[in-house]
Amino acid sequence: MQWVLATGNRGKLREFREAFGKEILGMDEVLDSVPEIVEDADTFAGNALIKAKAIYDLLGPDYLVISDDSGISVPVLGGAPGIYSARYAGEGATDRENLQKLIEVLKERGIQQTPAYYTAALAIVGALGEYVVHGWMHGKVIDEARGDKGFGYDPIFIPEGYDRTLGELDESVKAGISHRAKAITLARPVLELLQRRGGE
Repeated sequence: MQWVLATGNRGKLREFREAFGKEILGMDEVLDSVPEIVEDADTFAGNALIKAKAIYDLLGPDYLVISDDSGISVPVLGGAPGIYSARYAGEGATDRENLQKLIEVLKERGIQQTPAYYTAALAIVGALGEYVVHGWMHGKVIDEARGDKGFGYDPIFIPEGYDRTLGELDESVKAGISHRAKAITLARPVLELLQRRGGE
């Protein structure tokens, strides 16, 4: 049974491949054309399921489709960017543009640092059903980008217990503490069970 990650984000695909130690295909590797998927749920879990179900419906029962919807939330900003993290600076915005928008908002408010947290909702859809797990990483955001590792908002996020941003920390550190790593840990037994059951 082939595992497919419903994302076009190469950073996410790399993290999943490193985490599972097996070949996970990106959706653009198994589909001639990737459809426009409208993620209009009001939660990370809802959006993750929308993506996973849409790709599974195109591929069928020989596949397990995994979808991650994740983002950063800043309580002092009412939880923004939240589910809009990937398009905070507008539809089609790049990681850099979204990052700069958050920095600008913090500076406009005179906020140099403030608590924040990442959420990752991981949806798994296959012939045996639909499943969702969550992972979180708490810390704080600062009003300047530091480091060039990671992706997304990593250069302004300092995880709890550290004094450097994810953009500065070695990627092996992020791999052990991130919201996605925690969600993957919870998803692993679900995926392995579905893999076994699917082969029966």
